[in-house]
Amino acid sequence: MPPISRTIDPTPQSRCRFALAWCDITPPANIYHRMWGAAKHERATGVHRPLRATVMVFEPLHGGERQIMIALDHCVMGATEHANLVAQAAQTGGVTKDEVLVVFSHTHGAGLMGLDRATLPGGDLIPPYLKSLGEKAGGLVRQCLSSLKPACIVYGRGRCSLATHRDFWDGHQFICGHNPGVPADDTVIVARVTGDDGQVLGSIVNYACHPTTLAWENTLISPDYIGAMREIIERDTGAPSVFLQGASGELGPREGFVGDTAVADRNGRELGYAALSALTALPAAGTTFVYAGPVVSGATLGSWKHESIDLTQKAAWKLQRWHEPMSYRPGQPTIEQTQAELDQFQADEAAARAAGDETRAADCRAMAERKTRLLHRLHQLPHGDTFPLKIVLWHIGDALWLGVQGESYSVLQTELRRRFPDKIIIVATIAADWGASYLPPCELYETGIYQETIAVVAAGSLEQLIESIAARVA
Repeated sequence: MPPISRTIDPTPQSRCRFALAWCDITPPANIYHRMWGAAKHERATGVHRPLRATVMVFEPLHGGERQIMIALDHCVMGATEHANLVAQAAQTGGVTKDEVLVVFSHTHGAGLMGLDRATLPGGDLIPPYLKSLGEKAGGLVRQCLSSLKPACIVYGRGRCSLATHRDFWDGHQFICGHNPGVPADDTVIVARVTGDDGQVLGSIVNYACHPTTLAWENTLISPDYIGAMREIIERDTGAPSVFLQGASGELGPREGFVGDTAVADRNGRELGYAALSALTALPAAGTTFVYAGPVVSGATLGSWKHESIDLTQKAAWKLQRWHEPMSYRPGQPTIEQTQAELDQFQADEAAARAAGDETRAADCRAMAERKTRLLHRLHQLPHGDTFPLKIVLWHIGDALWLGVQGESYSVLQTELRRRFPDKIIIVATIAADWGASYLPPCELYETGIYQETIAVVAAGSLEQLIESIAARVA
């Protein structure tokens, strides 16, 4: 006799109090913009699509500690800029700093918003912009706290081939670019949030792919592919859509590093339609799909139907916040050494320009930019032998929401999902400040791959992160 098949096909769901609010955070069109070492411009020349800040507040149904997420259309922030933002948003919003988790879409088209750039062309606009950003984020927090309501979150999975592997050996060296020979994680996690009155409050798209469609030739402020993705989904659902960047350390768009905004929009439509397909397949909140019995026809058919379920267990809530101590990488460059290298590259650039060698000058300028960023990061790294990596993990019903600092390789999410297949796991990386940099797998250390060359934590840190999270989940 054949084994009895499963007669229930459940849909993962969560139940909590929820609110979402968003606003436009597009900076002045002539603000300092240079994000790429190879870029020739300093100021932005206009706006491709507006940038957005979105606040989501999650709270247990019957009281308890809440989690506030601020999602920004920016690339990264330094430790000082991030600390200022959190402090201002918390003060304006009337909440504690511990409740706030800032995550970044990681768009490389938004510009580099560092206070250390204030003396550069357009940099004078950065300090007032960052101040207004904190005020706006705090206002959104306040707005959410006043509109919290019971809601159900229904989850689904889809696939999208936008992201490809980007650790590429060109025969001479590792470069950061499309590698067609290696598979990439193509998982799209979607969530639809619905109030008890049936109103769709918002949708969430969790996908791992660097927003690096637009690169050094682009001079426009842009959310990269995320703008067109949101447009597609919001046009269909009539509700705001939030993008959460997954673990994309080695993942980027197949067609990227261009200056053509039409390519970014095309990439966004590819992800938008994939996510919309998964959202469209979601059943009504509070239901499950069950086998209703055989129906005799030309063949004996299996009848299935949606039935209401008890949502009590979907409101199970557990929140954990901690800092994972990760050993610094041995042999870190010193501030003095980095400053000397920066001075040398700047001198070499000047000499190359004087000699009329513009190619050499451009290369030296790009290398000077690398050293400038490294110097900024070294000045802001926490003292001691370890880096305290910020992690927030909250469990609601059938789902785990994870916010983690740094740029982890995708094995973070694929391994957690492999170990806990019965849970939906939303992984939002690029959380907090960028001090942690990249977290590549142990075996990639000392290979010369870009991500490992700038990693500040020791080999084995990513594996330590996975085990620490898994232990708390289990």
